Amino acid sequence: MIANLFNTIFFQPILNLLVWLYVTIPGQDIGIAIILLTIIVKVVLYPLTHLQIKQQRSMQELQPKIEEIRQRLKDDKEKQASELMALYKTEKVNPASSCLPLLLQLPIFLALFHALQVGLKSEGLNMLYPFVANPQTINAMFLGLFDLTQPNYVLAILAGLVQFWQTRQILKPPAATVTPPPPELANKEGAKDESMTAIMNKQMTYMMPIMTIVIGFSLPGGLTLYWLVMSLLTVAQQSLVLKRTPPKIGLQLK
Repeated sequence: MIANLFNTIFFQPILNLLVWLYVTIPGQDIGIAIILLTIIVKVVLYPLTHLQIKQQRSMQELQPKIEEIRQRLKDDKEKQASELMALYKTEKVNPASSCLPLLLQLPIFLALFHALQVGLKSEGLNMLYPFVANPQTINAMFLGLFDLTQPNYVLAILAGLVQFWQTRQILKPPAATVTPPPPELANKEGAKDESMTAIMNKQMTYMMPIMTIVIGFSLPGGLTLYWLVMSLLTVAQQSLVLKRTPPKIGLQLK
């Protein structure tokens, strides 16, 4: 049942769109088709990722207040959680909102993986819709250089480097630093620059790109190309959103 739903909602539409792009674009390059598919997915998810980026920046601006509450109420977890929820509500921030775009991308990623592994073979093309032309065979070479059905180290390393750029860009503190914790908490462990949040951010900055490269070494090059292009588009979107969403004046240092 679940497999049938996945095939109907994700796999077949992704496969058909990919093949339609392949037979439509001049030169019939599957890599170009994957790039265009990625752009389409990005456009569809743009409103969600826009909200995600704004929420991530808002969470950064709230970190001093969050650290102050955690330190002040470290022995009263129930009240701590209550004050944090009140803070999120007042500032209109949802910490869980950053997960939604990733969750929506996962079935698309799996559908593309299935399409590259099975769908692009001759027997897989039988799943095309009647209005999509069947090319009979698909050339898996990208620009005549890379077989996108096989792992590609170059694309994996590039994807990791762009992932580092993307993560560093969004985790970088706002240009106008937010108000620091109160003086009485300034020297406490939780309020120092090397707080747990800062440490986790640093780990994410380096671990995510490393994981991208390691996983990319074992995935079909087409998937790595998709992730590379998606990351580049996200960097561009983040730059635009962050430029249009400066730190709140009320939280700036003098």
